[in-house]
Amino acid sequence: MKITTILSSSCFWLFVLLNSANPCATVFYKGGNEKTEELEDVKRSHFPGGFLFGVATSSYQIEGAILEDGKGLSDWDVFVHKNGNVENGDTGDIATDHYHHYMEDIEMIHSLGVDAYRFSISWPRILPNGKLGDVNAAGIMFYNSIIDNLLVRGIRPFVTIHHGDLPQVLHDRYGGWLSPLIQDDFVHFAETCFKNFGDRVRYWVTINEANLVSEFAYEMGIFPPGHCSPPFGNCSKGNSDTEPLTAMHNMLLAHAKASKLYREQFQPKQGGVIGIVVNAFMYEPLTDDERDKEAANRALAFNVAWNLDPPVFGDYPPEMRRYLRNELPKFTSEERLLIRDSIDFLGLNHYGTLYAKDCTRSSCACSGSACVAGGDRAIRGFVSTTEERDGVLIGEPTGLPICYVVPRGMEELVDYIKNRYHNKPIFITENGYSPPQQEDQLDDLLDDKRIEYHKAYLASLARAMRNGADVRGYFIWTLMDDFEWTLGYGVKFGLCSVDRTTLNRTPRSSAEWYRNFLRKSPSSNNNNNNNNNNNTERRPTFSFI
Repeated sequence: MKITTILSSSCFWLFVLLNSANPCATVFYKGGNEKTEELEDVKRSHFPGGFLFGVATSSYQIEGAILEDGKGLSDWDVFVHKNGNVENGDTGDIATDHYHHYMEDIEMIHSLGVDAYRFSISWPRILPNGKLGDVNAAGIMFYNSIIDNLLVRGIRPFVTIHHGDLPQVLHDRYGGWLSPLIQDDFVHFAETCFKNFGDRVRYWVTINEANLVSEFAYEMGIFPPGHCSPPFGNCSKGNSDTEPLTAMHNMLLAHAKASKLYREQFQPKQGGVIGIVVNAFMYEPLTDDERDKEAANRALAFNVAWNLDPPVFGDYPPEMRRYLRNELPKFTSEERLLIRDSIDFLGLNHYGTLYAKDCTRSSCACSGSACVAGGDRAIRGFVSTTEERDGVLIGEPTGLPICYVVPRGMEELVDYIKNRYHNKPIFITENGYSPPQQEDQLDDLLDDKRIEYHKAYLASLARAMRNGADVRGYFIWTLMDDFEWTLGYGVKFGLCSVDRTTLNRTPRSSAEWYRNFLRKSPSSNNNNNNNNNNNTERRPTFSFI
């Protein structure tokens, strides 16, 4: 983003005067779409006491130790070793070797002064053979040590049970998420986690981004098991029009059964909360035409509400049923009761905003990095997405082809979630910035754009909260550079740089900014005391439990 140039000297002095009189100084940004955004100079004190600030990671992306100490193969372990699946032939065999460096990484987390650390449990490290095998004691010991060492430093563990790495044996045995048999396997895995870690974990996420997994693994075929069909891709197997719906259905029921188990057998004694996380883009209409406005709402329904309507309301979005009809799976009456209200909170992983174009009455040709083939098909809601309008990008590019810097999207998304789900508690479980790869080489440790990004998105989040949204926390993705799925190690989201040869971790300037941001308030580290700053009077101190 570029700060708008102030050309006139008189305008300049007016700008200085206004900001010197305002304790919440503002800066002005102009996005790539020529929309000027006014953003607060955000401070920690703009958020209430008890609000969790943290960093996030996931097991496959950082742990390495692919077959060490009894761990089994994950689907990603197998997928990355097939030619062409990952850029540069990168794998997660070593990743950042967190398995052997976790104490160093915990110290790094502690040095930031965060309240919480979101991480995930590797399913094949705990249950290499699924429910038909024994629990791997070494895996339990590893995560127990992480949890204990976080707690002794005053950092709350925020644990995701499943973040993408499925035991390969479950694919081989019955087809993974395409089979209802996986529901019981997942419940067994979740129960193992609740039994072994739940006495110290108060925040649980069942499944991370079921909507993205369904789309990438079973529609586009770029995640394991690599299923797709034309026009989405040319995989050796799969049906892109139906398999994503089946996979999502099984993930949602697996979540619901695990949530029921937790609430009935563990929550009363352990006192925690349980939720689910969705990959949540914001969508804006490409034009002022009513059909594009409807398309933007439909895009939200087919992506965000697809994942969140069932665990809140007990059924899929009516927008999806209208277009997918009988292709969309149905919950039985018992299943609707099981899944309805099965979350205490919802988590949003937010990385960008895109334009949406209606494809119900015209063919949508796919162009641009943010366009996915098949916009004129029911599985995508007859919506095409794009990153530009009239040749102008919606925001500054990042290291991910589909992600652009659009801070207002955070406020718009949170407002949408607040209104659709009756202001259910929200955590921003991931938000992060990776520089375009050509810029990444200029100076790896001075990452001013990452700092600007988080300031802008936090200011947007603060506005949504002032408008009444019940947001409870914000987690930066990510602690350190990691294995970014099919993009390998070329995309860097880390507050800390990781040398690929030595695996040495070095904090970037954004890490220092985050540390200073969190230290500028007495409530910045793991306490629930009232913050007396006048800027917090709109939002009370809270604790989830």
